[in-house]
Amino acid sequence: MRAVALGGGHGLHATLSALRRLTDDITAVVVVADDGGSSGRIRRELDILPLGDLRMALGALSGQEHPGPETTVWQRVFEHRYGGHGALAGHAVGNLVLAGLLEVLDDPVAALDQACHLLGVTGRVLPMSPHPVDIEADVTGIRGSSGSDHDRDVAHRIRGQVAVATTPGRVQQVRLDPRRPKACPEACEALRAADVITLGPGSWFSSVLPHLLVPELFSALVESEARRVLVLNLAPQPGETAGFSPEQHLEVLAAHAPRLRLDVVVADTAAVPEPDLLRRGAEAFGADTLLTTVGAADGSPQHDPDALASALAEAAHHRVEGPSGGPATNGTDAHGGVAVPGADPARPHQEEDRRWP
Repeated sequence: MRAVALGGGHGLHATLSALRRLTDDITAVVVVADDGGSSGRIRRELDILPLGDLRMALGALSGQEHPGPETTVWQRVFEHRYGGHGALAGHAVGNLVLAGLLEVLDDPVAALDQACHLLGVTGRVLPMSPHPVDIEADVTGIRGSSGSDHDRDVAHRIRGQVAVATTPGRVQQVRLDPRRPKACPEACEALRAADVITLGPGSWFSSVLPHLLVPELFSALVESEARRVLVLNLAPQPGETAGFSPEQHLEVLAAHAPRLRLDVVVADTAAVPEPDLLRRGAEAFGADTLLTTVGAADGSPQHDPDALASALAEAAHHRVEGPSGGPATNGTDAHGGVAVPGADPARPHQEEDRRWP
């Protein structure tokens, strides 16, 4: 199975950790808008791609090809952060190694391919764009300089991934700067060749939506014959999506990418108080809803890799069973899925499974 995962940060790390339990043919397409921490400092000083999310994706996929002692050491070194109070304090070693590779090779894809070889990654890690981007957001609910409640109805422009992710207001819309960034060609090729594409979980406005705002990348996503699987977060994110219901996440997605079609929306049962509302929201994308347990056993808002892998496997390979328990048909549709008699031709993956709500 050729899998492509779109995202960034801890959300993408969770998806990649799950996918590597299913296949070693994985391409991570990573948001390049981070402007905080070690990534932001290196980005501003060297005028290169932010590297933290790329490093995290490499870490999630590392050790697949050569899971020996040397690979283990490099994994630990890549994630090691310098202490102290000097110029290197807080920097992850992996960020500095990637920065060196970028400057020497002058090609982000070649640099990341070299890092994959170093860490024993059999798949690929690619930037969504070969150039860094910035996120801008219109946010309401912020008390202005006058301090009046009227200011809360005024949309304020906030710039920067960290600022958007931590805003105390309500994000209404996000944009990228530049408005139409160039897509990474290799990422577009991977999307068109994929069998399954995942989007989410993660920071909705600053890690998930940006991929849909890169025109060439979005076109490749829409044109791909892969099964498109959206993974919802386990809980609203303080600041960015505080108070959002699961179906509101879908509404935001539709508002920013009205042409987007999905096949399956995966959500944790405990995180969906109104399943019918979520189903209706998913149907607007042409998608089925898969409610299952994907959260960590300790109740923390983190996806369990094994549980999420099981859900992604079902979403990617689900087949309709006939009355006898065997396949309902031997035909396949243009996307490689089972051709379901009487299915809506606008929804080539329309299928039924009584285990699904």
